[in-house]
Amino acid sequence: MFGKKNEMVAGNSVPFNQMNGLLDRGCSFRGRLTFDGTVQINGDFEGEIFSDGILVVGPEARINAKVSVGSLVVHGQLQGEVEAKNRIEMHAPAKIRANITTPNLSIEEGVLFLGQCHMEPESPAEKPLVRPELQDGICEDDDVLVM
Repeated sequence: MFGKKNEMVAGNSVPFNQMNGLLDRGCSFRGRLTFDGTVQINGDFEGEIFSDGILVVGPEARINAKVSVGSLVVHGQLQGEVEAKNRIEMHAPAKIRANITTPNLSIEEGVLFLGQCHMEPESPAEKPLVRPELQDGICEDDDVLVM
């Protein structure tokens, strides 16, 4: 658990010194987890997880939870309802059985994903792409170049 300054935890992409918390192999927790920064779970978790930070699900993790985080990186097993405000990354050998909502999704080959995915823009202010109306071949919108 106590690694060298830049040692990676459980072979994942988050250096030990950049994590705020770790639930390691052999540990289990049931309840509600809130955190700032980055937390990695390598053990068993059941309940709710809320944060604007990054949740890393290690390859040996088993999570059954309602998850609402800034970003999510999954290498292990995850079941439940998931919302990530920024992005979700699924890396093999992940097994995800969940309905997910996120603006950005990355799924690596070898991942099992069973569920529904709803993708919406990061910001509600983002406008959908609409072709502007032309009047006499001239576009009235200064932000659009029409060819």
